[in-house]
Amino acid sequence: MKNWKVRKAVVAREDLPEEHRLAQTLSWPHLVALGVGAIVGTGILTLIGVGAGKAGPAVILSFAIAGGICACAALAYAEVATMIPASGSAYTYSYVVFGELIAWMIGVALILEYTLVVSAVAVGWSGYAAGFLSSIGMGLPDALIQGPELGGVINLPAIFIIFVVGGLLIAGTRESATLNAILVVIKLAALALFIAVALPVFDASHFEPFMPYGFPRSGPSGSEVGVMAAAAIIFFAFYGFDAIATAAEEAKNPSRDLAIGIVGSMVVCVIIYMLVAAAAIGAVAYTDFADSAEPLALILRDIGQPWAARVLGASAVIALPTVILAFFYGQSRIFFTVARDGLLPASLARVSSRGTPVRITIFTAIVTSIFAGLIPLASIAALANAGTLAAFVAVCAAMLVLRRREPDRERKFRAPAATLVATVGILGCIYLFISLPNRTQLFFFAAQAIGIVLYFIYGHGAAARARAAQTA
Repeated sequence: MKNWKVRKAVVAREDLPEEHRLAQTLSWPHLVALGVGAIVGTGILTLIGVGAGKAGPAVILSFAIAGGICACAALAYAEVATMIPASGSAYTYSYVVFGELIAWMIGVALILEYTLVVSAVAVGWSGYAAGFLSSIGMGLPDALIQGPELGGVINLPAIFIIFVVGGLLIAGTRESATLNAILVVIKLAALALFIAVALPVFDASHFEPFMPYGFPRSGPSGSEVGVMAAAAIIFFAFYGFDAIATAAEEAKNPSRDLAIGIVGSMVVCVIIYMLVAAAAIGAVAYTDFADSAEPLALILRDIGQPWAARVLGASAVIALPTVILAFFYGQSRIFFTVARDGLLPASLARVSSRGTPVRITIFTAIVTSIFAGLIPLASIAALANAGTLAAFVAVCAAMLVLRRREPDRERKFRAPAATLVATVGILGCIYLFISLPNRTQLFFFAAQAIGIVLYFIYGHGAAARARAAQTA
């Protein structure tokens, strides 16, 4: 294959009809902010407690391992994204390199990941928003802030925030990206406040013993504990940079801006996470905030700084929608690309006069709001990690294949030590997948089995008809 257009000519922007072209409005600062907005969110606000419960002070090592594996995947994304500057992220790269069936399977994994992340963050935001409304005397009844399985009827705040974010994306990609950048600054300022308030009470004795649960091992009732078990869950706190790759067609200079956005957002976030984790454990013994739903706010209250805890909580209400926006954006673009390829109804792959895919955005809002409004996601949240790990393996493998298949082709960004980076990325992701709960693995394979059935029933034939119509 001498050129990727041979395999997938329809992704070349200049070859698309006007109604299927996304507007090019984003520069690299927008992309860095989009990545940081996706990565820094519920992960660091909540999962540091979950990770501490599994790994103790060695949760810092868990952050480093998960971040290192993600960094390898980020480098692979940066190289492949600049070679294939088309919307769709790992789905599109898999289509180009491995063909339609593998692309469909990765598309299923990505859609599953993004749906769960958007829904989970919306439910998390709902909890903060409900608490805030209650504090000002405007509390909602439990029936309207919880799904049926938790004794309620529907989670209205979660549905509300999903449609608000959807409306922003319909209004315009650049406008929503600019607002996202402002909210990211608020979120980073809140984390900086946490570090500044927690560091003065730093106590090194809280790090002893550093690794009380070792690496992987079984805990009480067969639960998995240890550094790798924590890393498999904390992994959720790092991904989000892949949402940048879905913006390829809307970047003004994709060959430059994508690499800056992907690598830049990962570097910023790894530094932030390590600082926050060290400050948290140094301020309070990990057993005091392990498995807490709001570990950072709890720590601030424990050290006698309730005002800082309130500021942190308020910032979460204001800024958590940046995570929803980034993943909602990514999911809508994946749906859009799959529909444009004919694997979903092609009518969904149309853009408005503002260059935004209105139909697919509304469709995405409906799908994610069903999960957020009716289903408690705590028991299957790790399933999002499984989908992401599959996508990361595919992108690392795609980089290796393209290096061998087209070694002389121009690369605007070249991953250093590509073979080592891709190998570490692939093996690391597989190891993290193995470290996930068994139930999560079963859910993932069941979703893939359903996806393959749907592909042969509908997707394969629909895509063939779409390609025939495009070449007619």
